[in-house]
Amino acid sequence: MRIKHLSLSNFRNYGRLELPLRDGPTLLVGDNAQGKTNLLEAIYYLATTRSHHASQDSQLVTWDVAQSKDPLSASRLVAQVETAEAQRLVEMRLILERRENGSSSFRREALVNRRKVRLMDLLGHLQVVLFLPEDVSLVSGPPAERRRYLDITLCQVDPVYCRTLSRYNKVLEQRNALLRQLSEGEGSREVLEILTDKLVEQGSQILARRAAFFSDIAPDVRRIHFEELTDGRESLSLNYLPRLRLKKNGTDEADLLDDSKWMIEERSEMAAIAGRFETSLQESIPYDIARGATSIGPHRDDWRFWVNGRSLGDYGSRGQQRSAVLALKMAQIDWMAALTGETPVLLLDEVLAELDELRRRQLLRYVQKAEQAILTATDPAMFSNEFLQAATCLSVRQGTIRPLSEAPA
Repeated sequence: MRIKHLSLSNFRNYGRLELPLRDGPTLLVGDNAQGKTNLLEAIYYLATTRSHHASQDSQLVTWDVAQSKDPLSASRLVAQVETAEAQRLVEMRLILERRENGSSSFRREALVNRRKVRLMDLLGHLQVVLFLPEDVSLVSGPPAERRRYLDITLCQVDPVYCRTLSRYNKVLEQRNALLRQLSEGEGSREVLEILTDKLVEQGSQILARRAAFFSDIAPDVRRIHFEELTDGRESLSLNYLPRLRLKKNGTDEADLLDDSKWMIEERSEMAAIAGRFETSLQESIPYDIARGATSIGPHRDDWRFWVNGRSLGDYGSRGQQRSAVLALKMAQIDWMAALTGETPVLLLDEVLAELDELRRRQLLRYVQKAEQAILTATDPAMFSNEFLQAATCLSVRQGTIRPLSEAPA
């Protein structure tokens, strides 16, 4: 999979950009705050419909558009994507509408081959793996960050999972609203049973798909970490922690690991997963009503790394955490390629500066065998002459991109 051409209008600091992209590695060189990361963000947004930096999508439009008085203005992102089987145009529009009374609204539109589609139907047309210096938060950060990574990864390759997740979240919102009513002496127990059944139906599918993902990817993560990143010095394990039981006094990660083992190693049938999930939800109803929220289910899931039998988040050094995430992302590349038949586009934002020589060399090996990779750097000197000769090197300055050889000194 590769991007042949990228077009940006009114996105971040790009007023207008028309950029042909070649196969193999492309290196974007420039000082900070010139637009290197913004370009990677645009590609990631086209692939996932999400930004990895902005908290609100309206922040992605250029300042001039955001401050404009025009009744209608928009940002536009378009990628010409080529696979072994087809070519397609993938497009996102960020539209600001201003009314005469001073109010405004913001909406997003997704298009494939110039035809409007639902946002979730854009997923899968462009697949990427993103490397960031802050990826260590997948080890040390909150569970919500790890769930977000998991959902974005699966949604890129599995549209059924994405639709199921969307339905689950809607039912969860309805069930939580009803639980709050019941906690105040209102609402219907019969409706609660209906919503609980729907939550079990959708949630059990999510649990099973997540378990299958970890079953597939964990051995490769362990191998890459052991053989390629630590010279056989450390044994890494990646474990899924499904929230299939109410957290009580005495409930710890060992209990969650038992549930994971039951789901993954014993290849539990969907009916068995649904049965256990339903039983736990029924048992937790009094607790859920008291707190006005659903306490168990995929929305409470987690996953963790262990190195040599110890929790990496609690006991690992910064270097160990970075190596674990690197092994995960490398395994993700192989997993996506095996599943889809297409190697995803690799996006690397200043990550090499954070790595030692061994890990930098191993990561660049993945970059060089990918059909397309786009990297950013402030200093090209960290790359070998061999890599620079093979790469397309571009200069980025104030939202303008040109060949590095033509950049002003």
